[in-house]
Amino acid sequence: MSTLEHFWAVVPAGGAGTRLWPLSRSTSPKFLHDLTGSGRTLIQATVDRLAPLAEDRFLVVTGAAHRDAVLAQLPEVDPGSVVAEPSARDSMAAIGLAAALLERRDPDAVMGSFAADHVIADPGAFRSVVADAVAVAREGWLTTIGITPTHPATGFGYIAPGEPLGVGGGLRVAEFVEKPAAEVAAGYVARGYQWNAGMFVVRPGVLLDLLGEGDPAFAADLRRIAADPSLLDELWPGLPKIALDHAVAEPAAAAGRVAVVPGGFGWDDVGDFASLHTILRAGGDGGEEGVTVLGDASVVRSVDSAGLVVPTGDRLVAVLGLPDVVVVETPDAVLVTTRAHAQDVKSIVAALKEDGHDELV
Repeated sequence: MSTLEHFWAVVPAGGAGTRLWPLSRSTSPKFLHDLTGSGRTLIQATVDRLAPLAEDRFLVVTGAAHRDAVLAQLPEVDPGSVVAEPSARDSMAAIGLAAALLERRDPDAVMGSFAADHVIADPGAFRSVVADAVAVAREGWLTTIGITPTHPATGFGYIAPGEPLGVGGGLRVAEFVEKPAAEVAAGYVARGYQWNAGMFVVRPGVLLDLLGEGDPAFAADLRRIAADPSLLDELWPGLPKIALDHAVAEPAAAAGRVAVVPGGFGWDDVGDFASLHTILRAGGDGGEEGVTVLGDASVVRSVDSAGLVVPTGDRLVAVLGLPDVVVVETPDAVLVTTRAHAQDVKSIVAALKEDGHDELV
């Protein structure tokens, strides 16, 4: 597929990935790791699959503490296009700043925002959907890419589709709905709802104008920073800490101004070790006797066990008689849990912070 004229790929690279502790840390979050065994980290894979569409038109927004690591992993991206947030202010500030910068840089721009820590199984199909979403966004819509559900998941929000728009396979969004209970999720899937993966494609000015309708000062401050970057440290701490979904997408959908383009390209946000195990098994990365290994399989021995083992050093990891195990071995911490408890790993991180062990998180 050829590049898309005036299409800019925005890559928000934030979040600590606490459910993937101790592999993911605040100083080395999950997007800086190769979690698929491909030889490319998640952020590198994100840029790889968007490059055929965007060429060199990238804007990466990351934390100040991670900018050097991002630059080291992405030598093909212009250092001036890697923007450092002074502090985490959630997705609206990060993506809104990118929009304000692009509004000034390219008046004809259409931007697509794609998180740095997602896994896409079929990059070709993904790019085709992005191209459709760009066509819809050029018509002035705030466009989201909905993920066609493979099962009634309770861990994702959903998008309720409305009538066709007649361009790019887009549908008007009736509403965004929060993470549902299992029975409700099954009903959503049956009615053709899409998973909300937080992928948005939009003209920068459209996004900022929608934000300005609800919070004029927020939009104005983002535009002030873009016009004079020396104001970043002064204005950034006062920006609201809110997700783009809540700040713009939900009220705009209620006003009938959001479109969705469904996509069935195999998507996962690698939210925890159970999700990681599923991705690795689907990719054919097995292991001896039912244990899946991410890393050096020669240091893992298992008997009558199944699950996931992630060794990061030279120590032997032996697993015996555990049918649902997760073992993550790092130089300063070892996690032993089960896939069924994978969502609860963040509670360990919270406890470590409470106890003052910030060096471990």
